Amino acid sequence: MANNKVAVVTGANKGIGLAIVRRLCAAPFPGDVLLTARNEELGRAAVEQLRAEGLRAVFHQLDICDQGSARRFAAFLRDAYGGLDVLVNNAGIAFKTTAVESFGEQAEVTMRTNFWGTLWVSHALLPLLRPHARVVNVSSFVSQRALQQCSPELQAKFRDPELSEEELCSLMGDFVIAAQRGDHKAQGWPDTAYGTTKIGVTVLSRIQARVLRQTRPDDGILLNACCPGWVRTDMAGPKAPKSPEEGAETPTYLALLPQGAKEPHGQLLWDKAVQEW
Repeated sequence: MANNKVAVVTGANKGIGLAIVRRLCAAPFPGDVLLTARNEELGRAAVEQLRAEGLRAVFHQLDICDQGSARRFAAFLRDAYGGLDVLVNNAGIAFKTTAVESFGEQAEVTMRTNFWGTLWVSHALLPLLRPHARVVNVSSFVSQRALQQCSPELQAKFRDPELSEEELCSLMGDFVIAAQRGDHKAQGWPDTAYGTTKIGVTVLSRIQARVLRQTRPDDGILLNACCPGWVRTDMAGPKAPKSPEEGAETPTYLALLPQGAKEPHGQLLWDKAVQEW
């Protein structure tokens, strides 16, 4: 099996993640599509659901909030496939508006999954990328809205083309601390934990793309962030206008950009269109 092509989708047992796996399988992606989820029972049930639809996906357990889980998964991919061709960092959470947890707790938990989890998976898996690989970090249009609600100083930092990953991590940590103190708005932060974590995902994508272009300029790897739109999922609720299948369209488009494509890279896309940051 070594050197067979492989695509990985995180948080894929339901919602947009499952719809992305379905689209990749149906495309068809010329290799194995790995449906990963934290809960093994739910993940295997999703694979069986796809099998009943005539589609073949492979389950592998992955908890993006567990760095050990990410490292074990990387070792599996290295041994079983010899590399990685497509990574869709889809897993994420959002608290409901009716949540009873304090804003500080919501900020910490949401940041741990949406930003740190994406970062930890990236650290484990990006070194495995083969030439012409595609990476898609699922962000949100809410990141744009949250950015506009930041202070001018913070906006400038998040738009800085030379911002480092270390500096971004420090900023994300600053937000959580300010949220826990209750003075995040006074410090120039928006009043949204989810939106701020997605600022982190969008800016992380810009940084990762820049580093890839600097370190692997001839490998044709493309890495982007995208917004699926407002999608009817457990997280977004039943009133959202898009189905999960419609939400999967842009992530799948980016995951299957043809070999030889040079753009987009390091961008935020929505409905397949590059958005201004």
